[in-house]
Amino acid sequence: MATDPHAWFDHDRFGMFVHWGLYSLLARHEWVQHREQIDPDEYARYADVFTADRYDPQTWAKLAAEAGMKYVVLTTKHHEGFALWDSALTDFKATNTPFGRDAVAEFVEAVRGAGLKVGFYHSVIDWHHPDFVVDGIHPLREHEDVPGLNAGRDQARYAEYLHGQVRELLTNYGEISYLFYDFSYPGGRGGLPGKGRADWNSEELMRLTRELQPGIVVNDRLDIPGDLVTPEQYQPSGPMRRDGELVRWEACQTINGSWGYDRDNLDAKPVDLLIRMLVDGVSKNGNLLLNVGPNGRGEIDPPDAARLREIGTWMELHSASIYGAGPSELTPPPGAVYTQRGDRLYLHLFSWPMRHVHLTGLAGRVRYAQLLNDASEVAVTESDPHQHAQNTTPGGESVGTVTLTLPVRPPAVAVPVVEIWLTNDEASSKA
Repeated sequence: MATDPHAWFDHDRFGMFVHWGLYSLLARHEWVQHREQIDPDEYARYADVFTADRYDPQTWAKLAAEAGMKYVVLTTKHHEGFALWDSALTDFKATNTPFGRDAVAEFVEAVRGAGLKVGFYHSVIDWHHPDFVVDGIHPLREHEDVPGLNAGRDQARYAEYLHGQVRELLTNYGEISYLFYDFSYPGGRGGLPGKGRADWNSEELMRLTRELQPGIVVNDRLDIPGDLVTPEQYQPSGPMRRDGELVRWEACQTINGSWGYDRDNLDAKPVDLLIRMLVDGVSKNGNLLLNVGPNGRGEIDPPDAARLREIGTWMELHSASIYGAGPSELTPPPGAVYTQRGDRLYLHLFSWPMRHVHLTGLAGRVRYAQLLNDASEVAVTESDPHQHAQNTTPGGESVGTVTLTLPVRPPAVAVPVVEIWLTNDEASSKA
């Protein structure tokens, strides 16, 4: 039987996204050039002061591993067009700055050295390139003479450049496990045309990608289907489908709403929410790609690093409910979420109940239950469904329900988890 080359992605569930580039110097969101309509010629001056003197991808990789992440995805080039590697196709690159090094090469070495899988983000947009046609999201979209600016620009010639840079990235750095293309907008914006598959020559670009890296996971943002769907900044309400069929998916999420370093944005999500987002995704058969935006010197902000370490503290005790896990056909009680891995069912208690939690559909199917953080036993009972409530005696639950008796005080973890060992009896599993 052939091995699924993408099985690792479904197993690992949790990755780090890294947005880092010239926009990190401006410290006002990675779309700052678009938002402030900065002319590409003016924006290019930031390359002259890109020193990145504290760039240390080994620290990034170590932090990702400590957080329980299994793959790391770096923005090799964002919409600004600045290449973090020594591209032979442009002068607008990291090796032509005071930093003077191939940041991608160092990143790949560090991530592999930490035992993690290497992923690249690559924008198909490029506001710096002279052949990239000015459109509805271009920084020059409100220029008084957009037709004049576009005279002589050749989008097909730009597509050749795009493919050439992808060839460099997928040829020069060994095995690349994941490629996150970003992004298509064929509907147009602001009264100007957008760009889609014809503008990127997407079918050919996808063919090239798979030819150079046969086992790679590729997303869905070339305006053609990929290996996964990429909900951004929201959690799907359930397992994702395309044309009625279940599809692989991954939510890409930020800590504070900004992908790139945003100095004055203090709207950071609490650790327990970030963990609940991870659990929520796995319960719906999805992954979480959680972003960090290092600053202009190349450092991950200390508060963000602290959050990742706290996630790692939780993952160290509870990763069995994440790695290799997925959705359960069982319905969890209110305030809780199930994940399942084989005969192990994981009850994630987003809200800690008063002593008892009732689980429907599990009568006769539970061998054992314990708090996952310390392997302390949790009592499991099945009450007579006809039992009447009186004083301290609770009323019976519906047929097929088991009751867990929990301590009054929750364990000192961000999200408590009960590990339930299910019976292997096939007849019971069909009950």
